[in-house]
Amino acid sequence: MSRQSEKSPGEFPAPEPAAAPAHSGPGSAVAPAAPGERIELVLLDVGGPIYDDSWYREALLRATCELVAENGGVLLEADFQRVYDARRQSQEGSLRTAMAERFLREGDRQRLSDRAESYWFYPPSALQPDVLPALRELSERYKIAVVANQRALVVDALRRDGVASFIDYWAISELVGASKPDPAIFQHALDRAGVSPARAVHVGNRLDSDVRGAQRLGIRTVWVVRGEAPPDPTREQLDEPDIAVFSLADVPAAVERLQRAR
Repeated sequence: MSRQSEKSPGEFPAPEPAAAPAHSGPGSAVAPAAPGERIELVLLDVGGPIYDDSWYREALLRATCELVAENGGVLLEADFQRVYDARRQSQEGSLRTAMAERFLREGDRQRLSDRAESYWFYPPSALQPDVLPALRELSERYKIAVVANQRALVVDALRRDGVASFIDYWAISELVGASKPDPAIFQHALDRAGVSPARAVHVGNRLDSDVRGAQRLGIRTVWVVRGEAPPDPTREQLDEPDIAVFSLADVPAAVERLQRAR
């Protein structure tokens, strides 16, 4: 496939429901996709699949501890972790909202969000080791778009770490003005690439924002179970995406499997 890339953060359509999943081996849930068109575009999340989510956790912990202290209290990390893991397990709603509701005063949610974002960065060591080999393999067959709830400066980290050279299109929430699971951010990527939902697959690590958000447009999904994915995913959760994997190294084969199922 010829690769026509814009290579700079910029911009980024509408669908068909995913087929009921079938199981395939330990640790993966596979749904034979309904017959569709050839896959041309892989949409890719950043936090979790590309970068280790622990760096966001540390930023959120630091910000929450500081605001609790400013309100005259003390936050134990164990209490923070319980709320963090419960929200990851449920795969419903914002981690920032959960922390604000549990530990802070009414109206502190935006303060928490702003402060956590000011501490949130990805050093080179945060890059997952399976990312570049997987992207190299995927880029030989598909266009690749980043679709992520991130600040625009994440693009600098992706350039620094050799990821951006594999990315053809960008849909960064701060630039697009919409965040997953809003269909607008997925639509933005599809429009930018000129690809219909039936010809796309989204790869992400959250059910609420990634899997369900993409499925609303009829985009097939690969769930990477790490980072902000549940600590102990249930069978029902593993059945939600078309395919669930535990490493980005397994994504090229997962997309190919969806390709063959069309």
